[in-house]
This record gives sequence, C-alpha cells and structure tokens, in this order.
Amino acid sequence: MSKDSISLLFDSFAALLEYPASEMTEQAGRLLEQLTPLLPESAEALEKFVRRLDELSLEKMRELYTVTFDMQPVCYPYLGYQLFGESYKRGAFMAQLNEAYHAIGYSAVQELPDHLAIVLRFIGLDATNRQGEFCQALINDGVLPALEKMLKVFGPDSENPYFGLLSALQRFLVHIPEKELSHA
Repeated sequence: MSKDSISLLFDSFAALLEYPASEMTEQAGRLLEQLTPLLPESAEALEKFVRRLDELSLEKMRELYTVTFDMQPVCYPYLGYQLFGESYKRGAFMAQLNEAYHAIGYSAVQELPDHLAIVLRFIGLDATNRQGEFCQALINDGVLPALEKMLKVFGPDSENPYFGLLSALQRFLVHIPEKELSHA
C-alpha cells in the first residue's frame, strides 16, 4: 500500500490527536501548509490550533491534552464511546473495527481500536481502502457523528486549541471526498 497525499493528511491529523510529542508544532505547521491550498476552510480552523501551539510549551500541551481527552469523559477520543457510551454496542463496534483491521494486516498496537487517531490512520492507509464501502461508512456514520458530539462540548468560542484541531478535521472529512474525485 502506498501513501498518497490524502493518506499523509490523515496521518498528520492522527499524529496531532495522539499524546503530544516534541515534533507536534512542526507537524501542525506542515499540515496547515498542506491544507491551505486544498481546503482553506479546514486550514482556517487548524490555524487556531497552530497559533496556540506556538504559545504553549510541550509540557503545557501535554497537560491540556490530558485535561481535554483523558479527564473529561465526554471528550474521550474514542468513537465507540462517543456513539454508544459504555454499552455492548461499543464492544460490537470495536470488534468490527478489529476484524476490518485484521483483514488488511493493520493493528491498533497498544490502543483501543476505536481511538480517533487509530481510526484515522486506518482510513488513510491508501485511496482504495479510504474509498471502500467500510471506510466510507466509518467516516459518515462513525467519525463525523462522534466529532460533532466532541465539538459540542467545547462550544463555538472555546479557547481550547483542540477545538480548532477537531473543527479542522471535521471540515477536512466533509470536503475531502469531493477533492479526491476532482483529482481522479
């Protein structure tokens, strides 16, 4: 499987949704550069995230990540939790994800299979996978509804930089299919 430019964008969003690492600011800057000509509305939302990254130390970003995604259950970055709560449906959803991952040799490594970053990396493996029926359903019926719930927690005037990142991701996912088709 070869990575195309859209796959790399999925990887970049996934990396920014993982626990902050030292290269986070550079990754965010590269993603902003790539999104600006392709999807200006997504880039505009991401710019808020990038500006805040420039203002905060890595330690502060790690604290913010923990407060945003680990300490407030409504903001957990787990799609199944956002969609189904802690119910048997979440378990069934994770089993379905694991089955799809296993079918193509993908692994969630040490994370739960419904973690947003893991799901984004899976969707972005390559264009064939991304445009397949399973991934399209996963985006439309899983990722986008979960993002909508996550964004509601913040409110439209949130100062939390992750609001900008999640908003950028939502706009990216809504508009990327039309961009892919126009380049096909």
